[in-house]
Amino acid sequence: MNTIQSLEWRYATKKFDATKKLPPQKIEVIKKAFNLTPTSYGLQPSKLVIVSNKDLQEKLMQHTGNKQPIVTASHLLVFCIQTTIDHKLIEENFALQKEIRNTPNEILQPYKEFLLNHFAQKTQEQKEEWASQQVFLAMGNILNTCAQEKIDACPMEGFDSKMYDETLNLKEIGLKSVLILPIGYRAKDDIFAGFKKVRRPQEDVIVEFLD
Repeated sequence: MNTIQSLEWRYATKKFDATKKLPPQKIEVIKKAFNLTPTSYGLQPSKLVIVSNKDLQEKLMQHTGNKQPIVTASHLLVFCIQTTIDHKLIEENFALQKEIRNTPNEILQPYKEFLLNHFAQKTQEQKEEWASQQVFLAMGNILNTCAQEKIDACPMEGFDSKMYDETLNLKEIGLKSVLILPIGYRAKDDIFAGFKKVRRPQEDVIVEFLD
């Protein structure tokens, strides 16, 4: 499928086939796509938690309004932010740039100092809001990746993030859940799979300044 065909094929899957499991190679594609997602300043303040343990999925379903896709999906992706966004994160990022690109310090240092000062002036709430925006970028990228790979998915916000964090012990590793995405294969009797997409006319959502 080409890109447009893939996007026309995808939909927010309401019913997964619980008997079908995504193969490891598909999960590897998801991992790589997440890691390649662009982020503001290239700081990658988000992390992806992948849950395929059915007992855990059952527990998490209770904190998602008992919505069946949480447990019938092959895997549940939990998009998280790092709660500590400080000089260490920035220093590590620039050390990695130097290691991979061998960029001279005289080029890296001015931008590093800018970021250190920029984030030093932000409150914790502002840092988390900024990091959450990066999670939405990652979700969009993963949804497109799933469409290209013919993996069904259903993006969700309506869950108890505090209980997710507690169930997955995310606080202990400095993470906070923001979005969730059950992925797998659609059930044959999911009536929503055959529904036509409802989208506003293209001319209503595109603004062009032409030559």
